[in-house]
Order: sequence, then structure tokens, then C-alpha cells
Amino acid sequence: MLNAFPMLSALHADGPAADRAAAMWLYGRFVGSWSGRLIYFDAQNIRHETSAEVHFGWALEGRAVQDIWIAPSRSERQPGEPQIMYGATLRVYDPGSDTWQIIWTDPVWQVYDRMTGRADGDNIVQEYRMPDGARCQWMFTEITENSFHWIRRESTDDGLHWELRGEFLLHRQVSDSIKAA
Repeated sequence: MLNAFPMLSALHADGPAADRAAAMWLYGRFVGSWSGRLIYFDAQNIRHETSAEVHFGWALEGRAVQDIWIAPSRSERQPGEPQIMYGATLRVYDPGSDTWQIIWTDPVWQVYDRMTGRADGDNIVQEYRMPDGARCQWMFTEITENSFHWIRRESTDDGLHWELRGEFLLHRQVSDSIKAA
């Protein structure tokens, strides 16, 4: 299938680049397909829940990890049901700073976020400032080989208090998609 689409063939990689393979596993461990639930809070702080699917893959000769986040999932979306998100993240490891440069784009909502990511103990924390100056964190927590918890939270007082805005509870769908470095 990749050969039929030259752009996809050029984007796809079979694994991490050799010159940074160890560092690439911070996100590379997620390579594969995931499904689960998205819980989110709207502008009136009303809780909503829907199905979700996420797909991670090696990209750009193994120097990046790219992923696609979809809610509701394509398999469970009802005819006429609006999309909540259908976007992509490009995660590029920066050996000079030992951080990840991350860009998220969601054409459904015209959202474009640029952030940095890093390991934080057993978790991964990505952070950026929103246009109003609030801090926003995206966190991968409770990470196992077959599941993880993803959290989005915001702080208007520079991290003293955090407000949960959304979370994904995901489980791996393809168990053999991680290839050893």
C-alpha cells in the first residue's frame, strides 16, 4: 500500500534512526494502534465521553514519531455525528537539548499547538503556553506495554492549580507493532 502513495512511503520508517535510537523510545514505545475512551470537559465544564482511536508510527527516516488522534473512533462514529478531533502530532527528538519538539494540528477545530516534551520519572510531560498565557500540559501517565492514560490540564496561575480539560484511556490494539531497537 505504501508504494502506491509515494508521500506515505517517504514519511514511513521501519524503526528509529540508529544515531538516536535509545532516545527515540520515549515515544517509540507507543508505535502501533490504540483504542479506548476520550473524556473531556466543554467550555461550560460539562463532562462528555466518546470512543477514540490513536495510531503511532515511525516517520522521517526514524527521526520522528507521528501519531493521529481520532474521536469519536471511525468504527463507532454514527452517521451525522460530528467529529470531536481528527488531528496529527509530529514528535521530533532534539539531541542538542535532550527534549522533544512537538507540533499538534487539528484541522477539525483549526488548532495548532507547538510544545516541548520530556520524560518526568515514569511519565512524559509536554508543555506550552496558550495565547492567553495559561500553561497547558499534555501528560502520558500509567504507561504499560498495552495501555496508557493521557491527560490534558491547564493552569492560569503558573502551575499552582491545575484544571483537568480532557483525558484518554487507551489500550493497544496491535500487540506486535513495537520492534526492538
